[in-house]
Amino acid sequence: MQLVDIGANLAHESFRHDLDAVLERARAHGVVQMVVTGASRDGSEHALGLARAHPGVLYATAGVHPHHAIDYDADTDALLRKLVRHDEVKAVGETGLDYYRNYSPREVQLRVFERQLAIAAECGKPLFLHQRDAHADFLALLRQARDRVPAAVVHCFTDSREALFDYLDLDCHIGITGWICDERRGTHLRALVREIPADRLMLETDAPYLLPRTVRPQPAHRRNEPMYLAHICAEVARDRGEDAATTAAASTAAARAFFGLAAAAA
Repeated sequence: MQLVDIGANLAHESFRHDLDAVLERARAHGVVQMVVTGASRDGSEHALGLARAHPGVLYATAGVHPHHAIDYDADTDALLRKLVRHDEVKAVGETGLDYYRNYSPREVQLRVFERQLAIAAECGKPLFLHQRDAHADFLALLRQARDRVPAAVVHCFTDSREALFDYLDLDCHIGITGWICDERRGTHLRALVREIPADRLMLETDAPYLLPRTVRPQPAHRRNEPMYLAHICAEVARDRGEDAATTAAASTAAARAFFGLAAAAA
């Protein structure tokens, strides 16, 4: 069984002391390829560096998360346009809107999201998207851009059934994380994952965040890492009423088609 983690923040400082061990543990648990999320100017450059250092195993996205939209300037825009030309960079993002935290003013988030939508349209690469508590504005901008980009994934989907079908109607892929394992806020996802077509469902950890609460024993450090994707896969499979091997095969095929990944070495 092979798994692809479509969203791992391996450029995060918590991985700098033991990344090789993290990758080894991932492979031991069937996670053979990972897409490193670029969520800021520096983070996107770092993600590309990691992908270059681990060819065929790590890939990258390049973008600016809405939390960091306030820092987006002409130099950032030029850098993203340069980064997305590299083969190792497989998508534009993480980009979108986050009205839950509002670390950047909403008008700034909207403007920066539009600029990154334009980059994706111009470079012809997929979108890696973030949306929290901003569905109406997010959907309106995505609808305007959707026919100009080859594909889009709503990363770390946590929203409602209505939102899910809005995205599916736009032929978006859906990324599911360990949020589904959270009995406090993720239980609605257990029914919703049955509604996602197999060829548009992808799995991710969002490491080092969102350690699945159902992992036993819980690691003392509380850091999530790609090895736990196998646990998420098993949970999603159970909720979809299928065996884990079926969920793994479908989500891996979907991820490789979406990002244009070659099959991993045996």
